[in-house]
Amino acid sequence: MLSLDESTDSDTEETTERPAFHGKIIDVGVERVRLPNGRHVDLEVIRHPGGAAAVALDERRRVCLLRQYRHVAGGWLWELPAGKLDPGEGPAATAERELAEEAGLVAATWDSLGHLHSSPGVFAEVIHLFLARGLSEVDLGHGADEVIEVHWVPLDQVLQWCLNGTITDAKTLVGLYRAAAFLRHGSESQPEHQILSVAE
Repeated sequence: MLSLDESTDSDTEETTERPAFHGKIIDVGVERVRLPNGRHVDLEVIRHPGGAAAVALDERRRVCLLRQYRHVAGGWLWELPAGKLDPGEGPAATAERELAEEAGLVAATWDSLGHLHSSPGVFAEVIHLFLARGLSEVDLGHGADEVIEVHWVPLDQVLQWCLNGTITDAKTLVGLYRAAAFLRHGSESQPEHQILSVAE
């Protein structure tokens, strides 16, 4: 039985691209591809460099959550510290940078919580998730376009927020559930687990 990551001779093959928009963060276009069933179709695709998010947990088992204003979502969301990968930057380095800039924190220990595809029908973004512990404070570095409040919430409470709909952001939901599983069961709950150096 093939895993979802395995390819075959009839796997998808990109043949042509028609760019429609090039922005600071995303590129939008129409890509003509051959599907595994042999059919050729035009797909509208948004290309994104990817991102990383950190579940920062302190010694009191509190999670650092951001209450952030999101115009596209129509208001305020609860989110993990996160951001896009800069050119030449690895996911672990992105997670470290965003944790410092958005939450004012650095971590001594980092563990991988795998990755997720945020909206694979049209959006090429892959978000890498990390558990950050051994925390200490540094200066915040919020951007001019960021409206962010930093909060500390007990892990048990944020998991209830995941269940009752208080938290709706996808990367935050997945990151918190995976972090809780990791803390219960250790690295065997995460097939991609490794202890990371943020310099990688």
